[in-house]
Amino acid sequence: VSTQSTGECATLPQDNLLRRLCSNHTMAFPLIDIGANLTDSMYRGWYRDKQKHSPDLEAVLARAEAAGVDKIIVTAGCLADVEASLELLAAHPQHQMYTTVGVHPTRAGEFEANGNDPEAYLDRLKQLALEHTGRVVAVGECGLDFDRLQFCDRETQIRFFERQFEICEATGLPMFLHNRNTGGTFLDIITANRSRFGEGVVHSFDGSLEEMEALVELGLYIGINGCSLRTTENLKVASAVPLERLMIETDAPWCDIRSTHASFEHVQTKELYQQVKKPDKWEEGKGVKGRNEPATLVQVAEVLAAIKGCLLYTSPSPRDS
Repeated sequence: VSTQSTGECATLPQDNLLRRLCSNHTMAFPLIDIGANLTDSMYRGWYRDKQKHSPDLEAVLARAEAAGVDKIIVTAGCLADVEASLELLAAHPQHQMYTTVGVHPTRAGEFEANGNDPEAYLDRLKQLALEHTGRVVAVGECGLDFDRLQFCDRETQIRFFERQFEICEATGLPMFLHNRNTGGTFLDIITANRSRFGEGVVHSFDGSLEEMEALVELGLYIGINGCSLRTTENLKVASAVPLERLMIETDAPWCDIRSTHASFEHVQTKELYQQVKKPDKWEEGKGVKGRNEPATLVQVAEVLAAIKGCLLYTSPSPRDS
C-alpha cells in the first residue's frame, strides 16, 4: 500500500521540514504510532507541576499528520488515564486516535490504594472497554517493571498484572505489554497465561536477542521506539525482529532518538520541526526540545528501514532533497 503524506501542511511554517516532507515525499505505507502518552501534562504546557506554556496538543497532532502518522493509540496507565484518554478522543474527533485500558506496573498499587476495592476497580476497566468498542483497542499498559520497585513492590505488580488477563477474556482485546528487568518472571507469566489472550505487543523493547526470540516464539509482537535504538547492540536486536512481528511507536513525550544514540546516523529527517530549547521559551507552532511527539515516528521508521534494508519512501527520500 502506498500513501502520500499530506497532513495539515497549511498550518506549518514555510521553512518547516514537515512541509516539504508531506508535500514532496511518498511513504511506502501509512504509519501508526501504537503508543503515545498524549494525556501527559506536557501537552497541556505543564512541566514538574508548573505551567510553562499554553496547551498545544492540536499543533502536536497536526505535525504528526503532516509527517505521515495515520493513526495514534493513546497509552493509558491507570483508570484516571483511561477516562482522560476517552475525553481526549472525544475532543479531537477529526483525528484517528484510539486508546488502551489498563494499569501500568508502577501504578498497580492503585487497585487498592485509598480504600479502593480492587474488584470494583477492575470491573470499571472492563466496563469502559466494553462501552467504548472501536475506540478502546488494547489492554494495557500492563506488565512488570522491577527497575522501579520504589513505586510499586514486586508482589503487587505480579498480582495485578495477572488480574488484567481477565479484561482480555471479557473483551477479546489484545495486550499492550511492559517488561523491565524482570529476570524471566514476565516471560513465565506470559507463558502460563498465553491461552487467555490473543495478540499482544511488548512495547518499548530494549532486551536481548534471546528475549526477543522467546517473545516472538510465543506469537507476540515487538514494539520499537527511540529507547529501543540507543546502542549498537539494540540495533542488532531490532534488525533481527521479523518484519511481520514488528510494530513502531514513539512513547511520546519520552523516548525520542537523540544525537548520542547509535540510531541517529540513520535518521534522514533530523530537523523534523522547529523546537524551542526550554518549555518557558515556547512559541506557538513550535515543539519543545526533549518532549517527544508522534511526528517523530517517521524517524523510528527511517532507522528500521535502514538497518533492515527496507523501502520507506517510494520517491524521493528527504535525504535526497
